Amino acid sequence: MKIVIQCAATKNLAQPGAGFLTTDKRLVQFVAQPELAPFNEQYAYAHPDDLSDGRQTWRERLSDYNNGTPSNPLHLLPAYRLYVNSAYENLVKKFGAEQVFILSAGWGLISANFLTPDYDITFSKAKNVEPYCRRSKSDTYSDLCQLPDDGESIVFLGGKDYLPLFCMLTRELKGMKKVFFNSSVDPNLGHGFCSERFITTKRTNWHYSCAQALIDGKIGI
Repeated sequence: MKIVIQCAATKNLAQPGAGFLTTDKRLVQFVAQPELAPFNEQYAYAHPDDLSDGRQTWRERLSDYNNGTPSNPLHLLPAYRLYVNSAYENLVKKFGAEQVFILSAGWGLISANFLTPDYDITFSKAKNVEPYCRRSKSDTYSDLCQLPDDGESIVFLGGKDYLPLFCMLTRELKGMKKVFFNSSVDPNLGHGFCSERFITTKRTNWHYSCAQALIDGKIGI
């Protein structure tokens, strides 16, 4: 069983080892709409699919970094350690890093061990989200999909804003895809997907409770 959990806004930036990609001696902060971001002397704002050097996009550059820089000189964190909530590490401890994947609004469907820089991109429509951080469902991204097409069943833990991206990236994979949802309406997902309502009183970040229930063996495929 492969587990996919959506990303989180709160990052472990104060944790030793957290890192950034860099350009022109500035740290690169990845956002959905760099042109709307405020000027900052410390940060250069960029979209993951912007060209980083005239040849490669930042996404391609990050993929190459993961594939060919074992010493990790920029001290990037693996995705499961980038987010503050303990659910990510707990899933890895229970199921193993090779079975856990993060659905990132910035990078796509990435492995738990994928070295990931700081970014501020979200599907959330919350009022406290800055416009330059909001990704629209209609925006074009060259999202990664690092889930192997090995026929294993896939469980998705995440909110309805992230569900379309999950479905798009996994629709052609052979394994059965099971989606846990929290709304009163069962999502209509089509062939290859099934769904189950996760009962909880939480409405915000309910998928963390869902992750714990999966770890405890209370829910599953």
